[in-house]
Amino acid sequence: MGNTLSQIVAACQQGDREAQRQLYEQCCERVFRLVNRMVGFQEAPDLMQQVFLQTFRTIGQFSGHSRFETWLYRLAVNECLQFLRQAKRRPCEGLTEEPADHSPPHARRVQHRELLDRALQRLAPELRCIFLLREVEGLAYGEIAKALEIPDGTVGSRLNRARAELREHLVEFGWDF
Repeated sequence: MGNTLSQIVAACQQGDREAQRQLYEQCCERVFRLVNRMVGFQEAPDLMQQVFLQTFRTIGQFSGHSRFETWLYRLAVNECLQFLRQAKRRPCEGLTEEPADHSPPHARRVQHRELLDRALQRLAPELRCIFLLREVEGLAYGEIAKALEIPDGTVGSRLNRARAELREHLVEFGWDF
C-alpha cells in the first residue's frame, strides 16, 4: 500500500486491477471536488465514474512528461466540458436573499458556500475550470496550462476574468465584500 503514485500509475498501465483501486482511492476526492463544482452534485457521481473509466482506458497514453494529476485533471475537465456542451445547461436563476442575516455563523458559512456554488455555475465552463483548478485544487499556472492545453498567459487572463465575473455574480446575490 506504500506505493508512490508513479508506481501505481505504472502498474495501472500494465493492467493491474489492485493498482487501479489504489489510484482511484488516491485521486477520487480531488476529481470529485472538481467535477462537482463543474457540473453540480446531482451529475457529479456519474461523471466522476466516467472520468475514471476514461482514465483506465487511456492510461497507456500517459507519458510522464507532466504530473499524473495534471493529465487526470485534463481528462476530468474534458469530460465535464463535453457533458455541459451536450446538456446545454443554462445558469441558475438569481437568489432572493434577506437583507439582514441573523443566522448562526455555521449557517452563514453554509449560505456563503451555496452562494459561491451558484455564482460558479454562472461562469462559462472554461472560466469555471480555470478558477477551480487554481483556487480549489491549488495548481500552478503552468500546470493549468498543460492540463487545459492553453498558453500560460491565457491562464492568467482567464483567471482574472473568472474572478471578476464571480465577484459580479456574488454582488448580484447580495454578498458583502
